[in-house]
Amino acid sequence: MTTPETTRLLTKRERAAYRTSTGLVLAVMLFSIINFVFNDHFPFPNGPEGAFAHLGFPPYFKVELTIAKILGVLALVIPAVPIKIKELAYAGFAITLVSAAIAHYGRGDATNLSILFVIDPLVFFGLLAVSFFYFEKSHEQRI
Repeated sequence: MTTPETTRLLTKRERAAYRTSTGLVLAVMLFSIINFVFNDHFPFPNGPEGAFAHLGFPPYFKVELTIAKILGVLALVIPAVPIKIKELAYAGFAITLVSAAIAHYGRGDATNLSILFVIDPLVFFGLLAVSFFYFEKSHEQRI
């Protein structure tokens, strides 16, 4: 995820917070990538439609989102990726997580199925914010 020279401004505790929050966000992104590719009906295993159809998205959007998530995960994991590209990955993940919460809320999943469909992406958005905060802190220029 990071090299020692990129985290020189972080304390041991901050580094742990950064790695934990980043790891959890990357894990949820990998989980969703795997489900997009191999389990079309997640999280509705007995439903007549997949999650994208349930939310009213066209089928091609799943392909686009899967590719974008793969690229975002790679951008954050590979140390040699430029900082600006990593920042774009953070922005893309933020938009994805907030949009997921809005889509589930707009579809009525908070009342019909479970409020967790709306809260879950927002929890990971919070973890993404923590990760980004420490990412930015670790790349500050010393004066």
